[in-house]
Amino acid sequence: MKRLTFYFVLLTTLSLLLAACSPAAPAAAPTPTTVPTAALLTFTDGLKRTVTLPAPAARIISLAPSNTEILFAIGAAAQVIGRDDFSDYPAEAKDLPDIGGSNGKYDLEKIASLKPDLVIASELNTADQVKALEDLKITVYYLSNPPDLEGMFANLITVGELSGHKAQAATLVDTLRQRVKAVQDKVSGVANRPTIFYELDATDPSKPYTAGPTTFIDQLIQISGGVNIAGSLSTAWPQISLEEILVKNPDMILLGDAAYGNSPAQVKQRAGWTGLKAVKDNNIQVFDDNLVSRPGPRLVDGLEILAKLIHPEVFK
Repeated sequence: MKRLTFYFVLLTTLSLLLAACSPAAPAAAPTPTTVPTAALLTFTDGLKRTVTLPAPAARIISLAPSNTEILFAIGAAAQVIGRDDFSDYPAEAKDLPDIGGSNGKYDLEKIASLKPDLVIASELNTADQVKALEDLKITVYYLSNPPDLEGMFANLITVGELSGHKAQAATLVDTLRQRVKAVQDKVSGVANRPTIFYELDATDPSKPYTAGPTTFIDQLIQISGGVNIAGSLSTAWPQISLEEILVKNPDMILLGDAAYGNSPAQVKQRAGWTGLKAVKDNNIQVFDDNLVSRPGPRLVDGLEILAKLIHPEVFK
C-alpha cells in the first residue's frame, strides 16, 4: 500500500514538472482593425454614387443652409464642425467655422484641416466640387433637393441615418406630417382660393422674378388654399411682366424679397402697380423667403404662416 502511494505521488509530481516545462501556447491573433464589409453603412446619394461609412458620422461639415437646418433639427448639432457662408439658422450655427461658399468657392484647405468624416453637399454644389473633396480623401454625400414635402421628409431620414439620429429624424417627420395635415384639415372647407403673387426679386419692377410650377413656394401656396398666379407659367423661376400681373390681378402680394429692402410702402409707389387689387386692399405682406426656399423642416413653418395669411378666417 505504501508503495502504491509512493508511485502515485511520483507520477503526479512528474506530470506537474512536464506541464511546467512545456512550451507556452501561441498568443491569440490580434483582432483585425479593418471594418468588415457587412458592417459598413452604405448609401446611394443624389449623384448615384455609393457612399460608405464605417459608422455614423461624428464630424460633419454642411455645404448648404438646408443641410445645416436638418442636422440641427434631428439632434446632430454637436456633430457639425463646419458650415457654409449661408447657414445662419439656428443662431448657434453661425458660431461654427465658416468654410465659404458665397462666391461659389469653398476653402478646401480649411475643410481638410477640420478633419471631417463626412461632408454633406447639396445641389448648390457642382460635381467638380464633390470630386475636389474626394481627391482630398474626404467622404461626401450629395443630398439632392426634394421635389415635394414627402421628399423632404425622406431627406430627414437619410441625414438621420448618416449621423446616427434615425429615431429622432423619424419622430420629427411624424410631427411635421401631423402639422401639415392640420393645415390641410383647416383649409379643406374654404369656399374661396385667393390668388397670390409671390415676389422674389423686383430689381426691375416691370418684370419681377417669381416662383413658378414645381417649386416649393407654388406647392405650399396650393396646400395653404391659395392660387399662385405664376403656377401656370412654363418655368420654375420666371420673370413675369407687369402686364401679366395686371391681368391676373392678385388678391395678395407676398414679398419674399423683403430682406433686400422691398416693403409694402415701396410697392405702392411703383409705377403701374396702384391698380392692383392687392395694392388697393392693402394686402401686401412681408414674408421670410428662407422658410419656403430652403428644403428643410422649416418648410412646414412656412406652410403654417402662409395658410394663416391666406385664410386667417379659419385660424381664429
